[in-house]
Formats: sequence, structure tokens, C-alpha cells
Amino acid sequence: MIDLLQYEFMRRALVAAVLVGLIAPVIGTYLVQRRLALLGDGIGHVALTGVALGLLTGTSPVLTAALVSMVGAVLIEVMRVRTRTTGDAALALLFYGGIAGGVLLIGLTPGANNSTLTGFLFGSVSTVGEEDLWVVAVLALGVAAVVAVFGRELFVLCQDEDVARAHGLPVRFLSVLLAVTAALTVVIAMRVVGLLMVSALMIVPVVAAQQLTRSFRVTMALAVVIGLLSSLGGLSVAAQVDLAPGATIVLLALAVFVVAVGVGGVLRRASGRRAAGARPPVMAGAVGTMPESDRGRVSR
Repeated sequence: MIDLLQYEFMRRALVAAVLVGLIAPVIGTYLVQRRLALLGDGIGHVALTGVALGLLTGTSPVLTAALVSMVGAVLIEVMRVRTRTTGDAALALLFYGGIAGGVLLIGLTPGANNSTLTGFLFGSVSTVGEEDLWVVAVLALGVAAVVAVFGRELFVLCQDEDVARAHGLPVRFLSVLLAVTAALTVVIAMRVVGLLMVSALMIVPVVAAQQLTRSFRVTMALAVVIGLLSSLGGLSVAAQVDLAPGATIVLLALAVFVVAVGVGGVLRRASGRRAAGARPPVMAGAVGTMPESDRGRVSR
């Protein structure tokens, strides 16, 4: 890996992988807690339309994808709140509309071909340009700032929307903010793992961390570690063996999940045995051994 860092494109790829590994699991923790694990997939399809729009107009595809994704995220919340459309139905509408719009605009773009589309769908870190990297870095800072400022409020929202409303929190604003932040995270990660797999890096590290932890904060911290190691490890393996980086990163994260399931099961069984051994023995004369008449007097 050190030998590969002499190439400029690999250094850019490494920075992009670090940003994705740090940011994606943070937002993914909120999405998993709120049962919106598929939100990243829906926004990823919408982002394809933004990418195609950027290619068609000759502007930065990352920037146009960010703008279109944010609009799509707001539309999801508007449809969910203002219409009779449920959350999963709203996501399905954006799934179909986003992928159709992207394919249509790609077809209208002069010089665009299947390899161009494949690079954005499945990731192509070797093509990350300096301008793309700057845009990704700015977006990552924006996402980190949102979490730093509104992290506590988003936590309450994801735990229980009714409780958040009872505490006087702006539920609608926070819902839109979370969706927009997820949209920016999708754009950050699309150059590394691709639009079709971007949700995996947001969700899989979180689900893996949940197998080993109980606290929300500890889960988020462990998910970030898993995401970062998966991004760097997957990129390194892909570069050495000439594999697709996005797929390698996702498969490595899934492997960590499988290991976490096994370790978590062992830890829970051990904890259960310790808890059973710590229970005090049932003493003679306890409620379970009292005559029926005495039990009635105790319960009253």
C-alpha cells in the first residue's frame, strides 16, 4: 500500500476513503435508530439524476448530485408528511424516478457511455479528481457540523418522534435536516463505493456494532471504527489484487458483521450465565412456598 501512495490518484482515493469511513456510519447510526435504513438507497438513485445532470451541463457531477439529492431528501419528507404516501412508498417513488431520470439524461449526454455510468453506480476511486475531492471534503465538514450542533436533538427524534414533539423540538425541521444530511453523505460516499452500494457503508458498520454494544454513543463510535477500517482495508486489498474497490469495501464490512454476530452471541451467553450464577437462592418461606392464605395477605 505504501508503494501505491506514490501515485497521486491513490493519495486522493485514500483521503476519500477516510472521509467516507468516518462520516457514513455516523449518519447511518441515526438512520438505523429511526428505522430508515433504506433511505440511503433511495437518495442514491436520485443522486444518479444529479450526476447525469452534471455530465450533461459540463459542471461538477458531485456538486449537482449534492443539490439534486438534497431536493430529493426534502421531497421524501414532504410526501411522507403532507400526503397519504407512507415512508416506504415515497422511497419507492424516488427509486424509480431517480434511476429513470439518470439513465435518460446519461443517454442525452454527448460522449457518455456505459463505463461512465458504471463508474458512478459501482464506484471508481481512481477517477476522483482534485475538484471532486475538495467538494467531498467540504460536504463532509458540513455533515460533521450538523451532527455536532444537532446531535442530541436528532438522537431524541430517532428514539421517539412523539417524545421529541412533547419536548418542544422542531420535529419537522429535524426530520428534513436528517434526510438532507443523509443525502450529502450519499454524495460523499458515491465515488468510493458507488451509488448502488453507498447505503451498505452507512448501515452495515452500525448493525455490526450493535451486535457488541448497547449504548447509542458507543455504537456510533464502534461503527465509525468499523467503517474506517473497512474503507482503508478494502481499498488496500483492491489495489493490491486489482479488484473493484467499492465491492471489496462492502464485502469486508459484511465480513466484520458476520464476526460481530458470532462474538456478540458468545458474549451474551457468557453474560447470561454470570447473571444466572449471581441470583440468590430461593429461601424457605418465600412467597412461592407460602400457603395460599398467606400469599393473599402478602399481596394485599
